[in-house]
Amino acid sequence: MAKNIAKNTICLWYDKDAEAAARFYAETFPDSAVSAVHHAPSDNPSGKKGDVLTVDFTVVGIPCLGLNGGPVFKHNEAFSFQIATDDQEETDRYWNAIVGNGGKESDCGWCKDRWGVSWQITPRALTDAMAAGGAEAKRAFDAMMKMQKIDVAAIEAARRG
Repeated sequence: MAKNIAKNTICLWYDKDAEAAARFYAETFPDSAVSAVHHAPSDNPSGKKGDVLTVDFTVVGIPCLGLNGGPVFKHNEAFSFQIATDDQEETDRYWNAIVGNGGKESDCGWCKDRWGVSWQITPRALTDAMAAGGAEAKRAFDAMMKMQKIDVAAIEAARRG
């Protein structure tokens, strides 16, 4: 009988690198870990008996299951992890870890890891500015629209006007 299975778990489909992805997330983000690696009990459409089939892991406290399902499905921006950061140092650390490990920069604080999973590295300064509403939010939003990685000082300056 399975123990401590979360009622709701995010399942991420990988070609064959679920374990490598889970270990990268565990090394990169706090409150993240790989808790189990399960091997296929027999041959299947995406692999052979004994291959890693699923990986149980958490990303910043969120329970996830990595499934090595083969090349049929690819990740896209319809799903992303949004990581709130407290300052530029933390923003840079996560952004650089993802992009520097074979990932790709995108716009407005978004990037993709080397497995194609999308991440929003979002400083609290940006979410606070957006929550302020009105002209402050518009100025911060307009500044963000010109960025890839979010520049906290530029967001704060735009918010002030």
